Amino acid sequence: MSSHPRHDLDPVLESPIRLSIVAALAGVERADFATVRDTIAISDSALSKQLTHLEDVEYVVIDKERAGRRTKTWLSLTETGDQALRSHLDALQRIVDSAARRGAATTDR
Repeated sequence: MSSHPRHDLDPVLESPIRLSIVAALAGVERADFATVRDTIAISDSALSKQLTHLEDVEYVVIDKERAGRRTKTWLSLTETGDQALRSHLDALQRIVDSAARRGAATTDR
């Protein structure tokens, strides 16, 4: 008997907020803090907290640049973060496919 694909889900990305952040950063070189905040509809403080966690596990890099008197925060997905997202999505797809196969098997009876 093979292992269920749920065992391949990334525990870091099981949080809908962290999954949303990583997904928002996938496919772009970098995005500014405000754009990610607005894209996933979250408060500044909640985004900051989740970004700290993602930075700790090396899924995201946080860069701060001076822009005149202001500091702009840039976020980018690391290779590790990109691979984690791909693996997590693959596991989710295998779960869905497994359920679909079971559903088709029960309707064929």
